[in-house]
Amino acid sequence: MSSLAARRETEVRFLLAGAVNTALGLAAYPVLYVLLAPALHYLVILTLCQIICVTFAFLTNKFLVFRTEGNMSAELLKFGLFHAMYFCVNMLALPAIVSFSELGPVWGQTLFTSAVIATSFFWHRKVTFSIAKVGPS
Repeated sequence: MSSLAARRETEVRFLLAGAVNTALGLAAYPVLYVLLAPALHYLVILTLCQIICVTFAFLTNKFLVFRTEGNMSAELLKFGLFHAMYFCVNMLALPAIVSFSELGPVWGQTLFTSAVIATSFFWHRKVTFSIAKVGPS
């Protein structure tokens, strides 16, 4: 299979896995919010949702999308760093969105999720699940 065809196949798998991951992410927060909001602050619920969704996304990206056989610990660290960065920004952005707009936490989180979707493929392809290029012998 040519490199272009292989890359397109990976992109298609990423889109399919991304659809599942996005559906989980978009569904998990509202469901957890409805179930837990009486007892927990919306940012605590966001933290629980993040742990669940990032774990699921790592597994789908590693085994279904990029199909790497690399060091799982190193890949998990790189994957986690990407999502930890977004999580920190999310912890600041969601309260700002809720405070300065008429959007509630669920719609604010839905809006923020688009930034993660827009950049994650490039990060994970180039950094998290990259395969080292070996030069000519």
